[in-house]
Amino acid sequence: MTTPVIATYGHGTENDFVILFDPDNEREISPLEVAAICNRETGIGADGFIRILRNGKQWFMDYRNADGSVAEMCGNGIRVMAKYLVAHNHQPEGIFAIDTRAGMKHLRVPRDGDISVNMGQVTDEMEEISVEHNGHTWSGYNISVGNPHAVVFVDDLSQVGSLAIAPTVQPKSSYPEGVNVEFVEITAANEAQMRVHERGSGETRSCGTGTCAVALAAAMKSKQNLPSRWTISPPGGRLIVDIDNHSNATLIGPAELIGEHDIASYLNS
Repeated sequence: MTTPVIATYGHGTENDFVILFDPDNEREISPLEVAAICNRETGIGADGFIRILRNGKQWFMDYRNADGSVAEMCGNGIRVMAKYLVAHNHQPEGIFAIDTRAGMKHLRVPRDGDISVNMGQVTDEMEEISVEHNGHTWSGYNISVGNPHAVVFVDDLSQVGSLAIAPTVQPKSSYPEGVNVEFVEITAANEAQMRVHERGSGETRSCGTGTCAVALAAAMKSKQNLPSRWTISPPGGRLIVDIDNHSNATLIGPAELIGEHDIASYLNS
């Protein structure tokens, strides 16, 4: 009889994840296993997989995209991870840090309500890029949030069409490890709607680092001085991004834990 391996399913603005609590690093999950777990037709279905590790007193987010590839950071995922830690009494509510491949992130985590995470500096790479998709070509912004983003502004999000296939971004040399592409429509003062194609996952209902990239690009496009606050609405909900005068972003939004699943059948050992 297979020993159960219990994981938790949750989401932040419908950007969803499977979370495995593995503080002692006892179970490495292979890329093929991650892809099987995240498959929406034959697995549990998720945009990404989070393994919670602990190094001494420090929590670490081992984040993988839905195809099993490694990612530096996930703004929605880290809020869901923080929610898990508090809800399961591994961490008291309040302010605490989680380490990631994009560096240490500090969060404010109440037991209920929105969670805020200091995402660090959002950087305009000062390079014009272009995105081609659905018969259109747009110029855009090359933005880093510890992971790479190409942000383009459109008159109407309906122009984007299906995002089943990844948009083409030039120059390719700017994104040697792939790129997350955000399409943005500014709808009011300091408000925008967006859609996103995430590398390794396809179109997702939301992207936390993507909203931070969008907020900086939108402030630049609107010729705003920092600090600036933007309300960004991906298909999955509402997120708030505060960018201070040093271009550090704070991401504020909900996180939900939905239920538990036995993932043993998706593991090879």
